[in-house]
Formats: sequence, structure tokens, C-alpha cells
Amino acid sequence: MISIRRYEHNPILKPGIIDADMRAAFNLSPIHFGKGNKKAFLYRGEALPVKVGDKTFIESKICVALPSGKGFTRKVLVEPSEEWDRFGCEDARVTKLPDGRFAIFYTALSSFPFSAEGIKVGVAITRDFETIEEKHLVTPFNAKAMTLFPEKINGKIAGLVTINPDLPPSRIIYFEVDSVEELWNHGLWTEKYEDIEALPTLNLTTINTDHIEIGSVPIKTRHGWLLVYSRIQNYTDEARRVFGIHTALLSLKNPQEVAGDTRHPLMIPEEQYELYGNVPRITFPSGAEIEGKTLNIYYSAADTVGAMAQVNIDHLFEIMLGHIHRLVERSSHNPIIVPDKSKAFEALAVFNPATVTIKGKVHMLYRSMSRDNTSYMGYAVSKDGIKFEKNVEPAYEPREAFERKGVPGGNSGAEDPRITLIDGTLYVCYTGYNGLEAPRVALISISEKDFLKNNWKKWSKSKLITPPGIDDKDACIFPEKIRGKYHLVHRIAHNVCLDPILSKDLDAPFIVETVTPILKPRVGMWDSQKVGLAGTPLKTKKGWLFFYHGIGSDKVYRLGVALLSLKDPYKVIARTDEPIFEPELSFEKRGQVGNVVFPTGFEFINKGKTLHIYYGAADSVIGVATVSLARILDIFETK
Repeated sequence: MISIRRYEHNPILKPGIIDADMRAAFNLSPIHFGKGNKKAFLYRGEALPVKVGDKTFIESKICVALPSGKGFTRKVLVEPSEEWDRFGCEDARVTKLPDGRFAIFYTALSSFPFSAEGIKVGVAITRDFETIEEKHLVTPFNAKAMTLFPEKINGKIAGLVTINPDLPPSRIIYFEVDSVEELWNHGLWTEKYEDIEALPTLNLTTINTDHIEIGSVPIKTRHGWLLVYSRIQNYTDEARRVFGIHTALLSLKNPQEVAGDTRHPLMIPEEQYELYGNVPRITFPSGAEIEGKTLNIYYSAADTVGAMAQVNIDHLFEIMLGHIHRLVERSSHNPIIVPDKSKAFEALAVFNPATVTIKGKVHMLYRSMSRDNTSYMGYAVSKDGIKFEKNVEPAYEPREAFERKGVPGGNSGAEDPRITLIDGTLYVCYTGYNGLEAPRVALISISEKDFLKNNWKKWSKSKLITPPGIDDKDACIFPEKIRGKYHLVHRIAHNVCLDPILSKDLDAPFIVETVTPILKPRVGMWDSQKVGLAGTPLKTKKGWLFFYHGIGSDKVYRLGVALLSLKDPYKVIARTDEPIFEPELSFEKRGQVGNVVFPTGFEFINKGKTLHIYYGAADSVIGVATVSLARILDIFETK
């Protein structure tokens, strides 16, 4: 289980410093060289467009950001000068050679308008990143993103190159040569390319509609050669295309063999600087390095700026090697609450429980359904958080027009409560639905004293707090004020939103009128279709733990977790790449709605070291599971 964290000062490289990068500065490749092991970045600079005949032409050059004082100075290092790169030099990968020189492989553009036949690999040789000693055309065929391994493999110079990147499907191939000069021996390449099926291809996890391309120079680790690469889903369909960053582990002795791979992207375009730019919706890796236990991934954002993201390398190894330890453990007593068919208000199902701990006991308001599909709130209490005693009557039953049944036999009522305890009052948000109008968020409240006495007549009058005509649900009052105001967490469409409440206190009538998404579905991942609040956010020293449910293209409900900033909960610090909990057992896979785990209650136990997760299973029964708080927080550590 991992989370990737974008660098807080992103983007780290912006255009507009020198003439060569006035339009864009992106695709960073880091290198250390010279005395003091100075760190520099090669990057792709794009100048402002110029006219070539009746067409607009954007010239690319390989620029270098060299250390200077506390910052960097920029200059052009590799520029078009040969027939085979006269229309551009793009996207460098740099490796130190055995003789101390550096080989800069780049994409050479020889034709305009650009075409696959004119896109090949070139190489420039330098010792000091001040001057270029020589340049050569490397591949006589369509190729990009060539790189060498930083040391010999089995006594030979070895490398990787992406072939047919502009004639899909692309492939990443492994090669070995006796000397670096062989790389621009076109007779050798032509001989290899004639038998394309015989070329050693990396067996990465892809499907026919994916496009793959090398991102970084391979990094040697104890588990294998770490390769950061790009996988573009639905490459041929521009409307559905998704740029994702992946990693793979290659065998140390035989890098043709893939020892591990990431199943889902580590990241896709989500931030503004990734979604909008010269080419929108792009996160494309171009370099990487390991510092301590952190993997720094350098990437292009919208083909405009250079950015960085970080991930804990040990967590990444676990994912790639399949050494994933179960985070969440189910109770052997599951399901802990089942319908009581003798009680009309819960004869059909019980699920989706909201919880609160008061005076050492766990109190639960759960959604129950009668046989005519009316939802009520049942009440149960437990001393140990496992064995619950239920009340014989509902704690809350539909009473307002917006939650009374409008269609005979159709769904209606008070659905999926979440509890927030603030200053001695329990505020319960739930979905009010009458089967006729769009579901909306409703709010009731009760004093802690009356709640403990089960004095349900003391519920406040229920009121709708979200605008009419908008499907809005999965809500709670945020536990603390943000910027001096109370806020509502809620789900509109497929996004989780966080918005201020339009009143100074929670007792006055108020309504939420704004829509500010903080968590969205991630295309191509397990939560690609819809996300929604699980339980009320939990405050920790690292940030607000924000558990959420996600639904993917397979329609399975799973649980993920994000970390929100303590100072600014609008800011998502990081988010898990994989779900931490998903349907596995029969009572979770089969019921009113199959393949659903829907956690809505989270309570600290064991002196705050552990969490109880209360969840609805298949919209039919209630279960509980436990997870270590330390292990959850560890997911968000990048160092």
C-alpha cells in the first residue's frame, strides 16, 4: 500500500527564463557530476511558435539547469544542428559512461510536419554539461526515450529503448553492446530491427489499448533495477486517454526479466498544473532518483512545466513484489448486526452504521429497511465495540415530506447517517429521499444527554441543508471549524466536496450553496467511477484521515483513505493508490447489492492505537474490522 505525494512547491521548473523555454520547460532528467557531485537537470525547452510557410512551428531544444548559488542558471545544451534533428531535440535521458563522459539520448525530429518516420533517437556526448563533443543519430527507425543502465550488465553496455512510439503498439526493448560507439552503428540496428519479434521486450502489465514509454534512467536497488515508465491507457482514443506513471523492477542479472510491476498508476493528472497547459491532462515521467527512503519522480505536467512527486521506496517495493500485508482485519464475530425480521422497521436489512464513542461505549445509528423499502435509523450500543444491544424501536423514522414515501414500494426514508459530536451535541447528517425528488442532505441534532437516554422525542426538526434538484449525499459536519466557519462534507455527482455552512452556528437554519470538490474519481484506477465520504474525518498528528468509498468500472465498492492538511483541510496531501479494504467474504459479496463494503463509522480503541471500522456489507448486514492507526499513517510517509 502506497501513497504518492506531490512536492509542495510544484511546479519546480517553469517556462519563461531564457528564449529557448519561453513557451515550456518540462521533462526533467536529473544528473550528478563534477566536484562535489553537483546536481543538474536536463529539460526540454520550447521556444515561442514561429511560422514555417503556412504552418506554425515550435522548436524544442535540450536545456540544462546548472547549480548557481542557491538556485540554477539555464542555458541551451543540445540544439538542432544536423539533418536528422533539424526540427527539434526533445526529452533527454542522461547516463554517465565508463570513461567519465556523459551520454545524452534524446528524441530527434527530422521532418515537419512531424511524422513517425522522422522521429528517432539521437545522442550527444559531453563531459561538463557546458559543451557538446559529438552528436550522432542512433536509431534509423521510429524510437524514443533511449537510456543506458548506469553500469555494465554481464560485462556489456546495456540499455532500453522504446520502439514504435508513434506507430502503436509501442514496445520497450532491452539491448547490449560491447562499446558505446556501436549504438550509432546503423548496420547493427538495422540487423536487429529486421527481426522485430526476436527483440527482447519487457513484459510489462499492459493491454492492447495501452501505450508504454520509458520514463527514467534505471536505478539500481537491492531488489532489482527500478524503472519509472509511462503507461497511457486508451492511447488511440483522445477523449478517453489517461496518462499514468508506473514503476517496474527488472532483474539485476538479466534486466529482460520483469520481477515486479505496478498494477495501477502511481498518479494520473489531477492538479491544475497537470490538467491545463500546452497539452492538457498529462503526467509524463522523465527522470527519477532515490534519496534515503524516498523515490523522487520528475515528470512533465501538461507539457508545460516540470514537477516532482515522492513515494516511500520500501512501500513501493512491497507493491511491486506482491509483498502486501493485510492492513484491515475482520472480526471473527461478523456480521455483528443482522436484521430482526420480527421488527417491521428492520425486517429487510440493516447496514451503513454511524458511530460515536461516549463514556467508553460505542453508540451506533444504523440504516434499517422495512419490507416496503422504507429506511429508518436503528440504535445499538456496545461496551467492547463488537457485541451490540439493539433497541426494539427505531431511533428516528421518516417524518418530513422530503423523506416520506412518494412511490408505493419504492425506496424512501432516512438513509446512511454520519455523526459529528460538537460541544455536547450530536449532529447527524443523512440522505433524505421520498422517491420523487433528487436525494438531498438532511440534518437532525440531539443533545448528548438526551441521546444517552434514548430520548428520541428530543431530535430537532429535520431540515434539508443542500439545494433542491441536486443529487447530494454521503455527508457530515466537519468536526472543527475551517477558516472560522463550520463546513459540510458531501458528495455531488461523483465528487467529494467541502463547503462552508451559511450560518454562524449549527442551530440556526442554514444551507450549503457552493460546490468545492476536494476528492475526485481517478480515471483508470479502482476509484474511477465515483467517490464518497465514508465516516467523519479523524484528526491525527499527521493530518485529517479521510476515509472514502470508491467505485471502479467493475462496480465494486471499496475503501480508500486520503490525508488532508491540518491547517487547510481543502488540501489533499496524499491518497492511497490501492483500496485498503474490499469485499471478500460471502456476506459482503451477496445481498441486496452485491460486492459492497460501505464503512460509515470509525472509532479509536486500544488507547487510540487502533481503529474499529464499522461497515455495511452488501446493503444487508453490518460488520466490523480493525486497523492499526500507525500502519495507516505509515502509508503517507515518503521518507
